[in-house]
Amino acid sequence: MSWSRILGVYLRYFYVAKKGLHQFSDIFYWPFVDILLWGLTSVWIQSQSEINNLPLILMTGLIFWQIAWRGSIDISVNLLQEFWQRNLVNLFSTPLKISEWIAGMLLLSLTKLMITIVFGSLVVYFLYTLNVFTIGWVFIPFAISLIIFGWAISFFSSCAIIYWGHKVEMLAWMLGFLFAPFSGVFYPIEVLPEWARTIAWCLPTTYIFQGMRDILILGCCPFSYFWISIALNAVYLTVSLILFRWAFEKSRDKGLARLE
Repeated sequence: MSWSRILGVYLRYFYVAKKGLHQFSDIFYWPFVDILLWGLTSVWIQSQSEINNLPLILMTGLIFWQIAWRGSIDISVNLLQEFWQRNLVNLFSTPLKISEWIAGMLLLSLTKLMITIVFGSLVVYFLYTLNVFTIGWVFIPFAISLIIFGWAISFFSSCAIIYWGHKVEMLAWMLGFLFAPFSGVFYPIEVLPEWARTIAWCLPTTYIFQGMRDILILGCCPFSYFWISIALNAVYLTVSLILFRWAFEKSRDKGLARLE
């Protein structure tokens, strides 16, 4: 065994790690988000002793977050697959319009969403005997609001990916989780500091998760939360689509082949 060859392999990947965004995300971003998210959840759980259906609240929040996160990666990851397969130029050298591509991606995302909801709810029921549909029919409009926000996030990350290429590809997975601590997925936003609450109330997801807890804890359905989330979603989705279309046209002018 040669220590010089071992050192050569070490230095080869060490220098690559210094330049890659995904390497820094593995070292710093994901541990920080996990510690922050589960730390805040633990603080809230420790302060709760009178809530009997706490496991149901956490599991419903988890299923809801899967909906939002699934939407936040679907478009951008499918775009990256075209990069990895070196098919981007072939795809858009056809008569395919960018609007048609977007519509196809949204349809695929809806299909995956339904599978995710069914599978996740069945797993929660058979493993923990908890029914995440306890909140009733509002599950459907709440899920729609979450997937729309996920799409907006996915188009934001796709905007960066189609413009800068592989060097920012980790945004496809990172950007969605950036909003998880502020959305109050497993805890009310009162747990957050004041400055973080200001950010939280600007996110559509906050109103959905807060509304879900109000239904399960207080037994009331805050319809105003849903409509506020829809209004915010309309803004975020519109802006993200405009930016994505702009980034795509700019990138096509420079040459899509450079991204592969």
